[in-house]
Amino acid sequence: MLTASSSLLTKEDMTNPDRVPQWLIKEYQTFHETVTDKTFPCYFGMKAENKGELRYAYITQEDWSNLPKAVESFLDLFQEPPYIRHGLFVFMEPESMEGDIEFYRKRFWEILQYLHQEDVKPWPIEKPKDPDHYLWDYHFAGEPIFVFGNAPAYKQRKTRDLGNSLVLGFQPRMIFEGLEGTEKGGIMSREKVRERVEKWDNLPKHPDISHFGDVNHNEWKQFFIGDDIEPIKGKCPFHHKQLT
Repeated sequence: MLTASSSLLTKEDMTNPDRVPQWLIKEYQTFHETVTDKTFPCYFGMKAENKGELRYAYITQEDWSNLPKAVESFLDLFQEPPYIRHGLFVFMEPESMEGDIEFYRKRFWEILQYLHQEDVKPWPIEKPKDPDHYLWDYHFAGEPIFVFGNAPAYKQRKTRDLGNSLVLGFQPRMIFEGLEGTEKGGIMSREKVRERVEKWDNLPKHPDISHFGDVNHNEWKQFFIGDDIEPIKGKCPFHHKQLT
């Protein structure tokens, strides 16, 4: 298991057998080949991966204890300039047998719930705690973060299949500055990416995809979208922890 000081990994670490397990080296190779494909829809991710600006971490089936420190170390990157648009990708050790979308969605929310339970900093008092509130956002260490799930069970939405691992992508809200849903630059960038996503997936945009702050939208629903064009129903699996 990684020590606390080595929980956050670089591109070089991900191919070093002295630093990471063999299964992660294999999964990272698939990830790298996928996101650097010239037709990959997210050119921000493609550029960041090619330039070595992304960060990574991993958890095993039995041990998730590395995750809080990894996310905390990742957020520390934004404390001082230059403010590069980093993203964090957390790989979970692959299952012995591939599950379906609901299996990976359940595991995804269990991981976010665990991370929340381990968070030593309070949830910002001015921020909604109810995921059904249109301004709810996931927070860790006081920072709002967009988290999105990727899994091998995605058969139609190929952009969400990054290999045999469940992969959680973490993007702090601060990296979207100037690219917000209501800003001209954000609208144009978002539409270009979505056009490319629809072409890759050969599916229309998922109905739960929108921008943060949309009063008719629940942010949590686009954290782990369906492999279809059906809106997600039901309550959010995430529960705000009870303070003792």
